Amino acid sequence: MYTKEFEVRWSDLDANRHVANAAYLNFMSHTRMAYLISNGFGHREMVRLNIGPVLFHEHLFYFKEVLPGSRIHVTMELRGLSKNNTFFEFVHNIYGKDGTHHLRAELMGAFIDLQSRKLTPLPDDMVKKIFDDMHRTEDFRWITKEDTRAHQRFPQNKPGKFT
Repeated sequence: MYTKEFEVRWSDLDANRHVANAAYLNFMSHTRMAYLISNGFGHREMVRLNIGPVLFHEHLFYFKEVLPGSRIHVTMELRGLSKNNTFFEFVHNIYGKDGTHHLRAELMGAFIDLQSRKLTPLPDDMVKKIFDDMHRTEDFRWITKEDTRAHQRFPQNKPGKFT
């Protein structure tokens, strides 16, 4: 299973002196990008293919706070993949050095063509590089169109200006 270690810095804290929500998101994002880069899918490849990852939702479940100076381990597993290589689901878990489970995050994303601004599948060779050897959760599944709509919300436009 892919794991990345971090030390909680002063800038990672919120007003309650524990890790801020945004810091957790950054730890997980950094873990995902480190995994992609280590598997030959860094910024250079994304530029060459003119694609980038986009997230649709992240659900975070907090179990125990993380305090300043702590060392944490962020894991990454593949929970789902669409058969057309467009959508993915990852699970992150954050553990303390002593094994304490601090957080679980479940997210769904896809790849987008940066010119057309439309969802696009990853080329088969990239799928093999990235996902074939990635650790899968016990509940791994092939993502269907219905799965991508499970948390769908629509904007609620309001007339007038807010002041």
